[in-house]
Amino acid sequence: MFRLAQRTELAVPFHAVELFKQANALIAQGKDIISLGIGEPDFTAPPTVVEALHQAALAGRSQYTSPLGIYELRVAISQYYAEHFGANVSPERVVITAGASGALSLACLTLINQGDEVLMPDPSYPANQNFILSAGGKPTLIPTSAEQRFQLSVDDIRANWGPATRGVLIASPSNPTGATIAKAELAALVQEVKSRNGFVIMDEIYLGLYYDEKPESALVLDDNIIIINSFSKYFHMTGWRLGWLIVPEQIVAAVERLASSLSICAPSLAQHAALACFEPEAMATYEQRRIAFKARRDFLLPALNDLGLHVPVTPDGAFYIYADVSQHSNNSDEFSQRLLYEASIAAVPGRDFGPALANKMIRFSYATSLERLHEAVARLQKFLG
Repeated sequence: MFRLAQRTELAVPFHAVELFKQANALIAQGKDIISLGIGEPDFTAPPTVVEALHQAALAGRSQYTSPLGIYELRVAISQYYAEHFGANVSPERVVITAGASGALSLACLTLINQGDEVLMPDPSYPANQNFILSAGGKPTLIPTSAEQRFQLSVDDIRANWGPATRGVLIASPSNPTGATIAKAELAALVQEVKSRNGFVIMDEIYLGLYYDEKPESALVLDDNIIIINSFSKYFHMTGWRLGWLIVPEQIVAAVERLASSLSICAPSLAQHAALACFEPEAMATYEQRRIAFKARRDFLLPALNDLGLHVPVTPDGAFYIYADVSQHSNNSDEFSQRLLYEASIAAVPGRDFGPALANKMIRFSYATSLERLHEAVARLQKFLG
């Protein structure tokens, strides 16, 4: 048998996939499973965006585009960041990618050499570690606490930066916690990394899904931060595989060289259709849906706390709640399995997001209807007695 690459053994597994397999098997048996696990909006693209896709297909706009993406879409994203997140970004700095995954892959391949270390918070989204590994780097998880909103702090950077460290990968709002980084703390962290000639990759996939203060992009603090974003979450286009990078002008050419070979371009029909996302009718729909997500959070958050599923940090974005199950169990894996088979609820155990809090935490997603969330709480009440 031929030898596999070592990275296949180092790659971090996503245990939620096995959970979803089990849930689907139960559904196939006729069980009514409520999914509070999947990180995918139950909403889909608005009708105007779907119609734009149809028209693009009829017009035959399916040829390759520039590796950087169609210029009109890059302009639209530039304007979107200026109007909604306070960041003035030249369209030339926007790179359209095959989803946020394509964006993060390009960022890692552009910035990371063999053996370079990248610091990440524990907890964080597990797949992000694999992009660092694929580029030859070493992801290092730094345990965080509720007091720091489960985000990296400037003290973490100072305590853990070593000879091989080259940068940090963070997210605001975060998956699995839904928590943002306080502006002052982020500013201090960015300055500390910058003083060490390091890079900051910021995942802003959930930036549009905010529920308290209107957010600003990290670019407001420093123009050299590498931004990852996507049409999947706020724009509800997960399967369309469309995302973007925002990078400093001096590395655009390097990113383009890689993109032209690795992907040629992002899906062209999706690019043309995505222009409709920024039209007033679609943006009004997205705003209504953001408010609907907030209503779901405002229902589920106190309900979980009342059930002894303590939420140490109130999520102010995304559609996740990271809850402490230690009042009911000292093993979140076992608790997750019991939830699935005894209460017919799918939720992701903590070990997917890092070892520090693996046994006590579980992630609930409220990317499902309010009616189903009410039913889920009723089942939890019965399950927990």
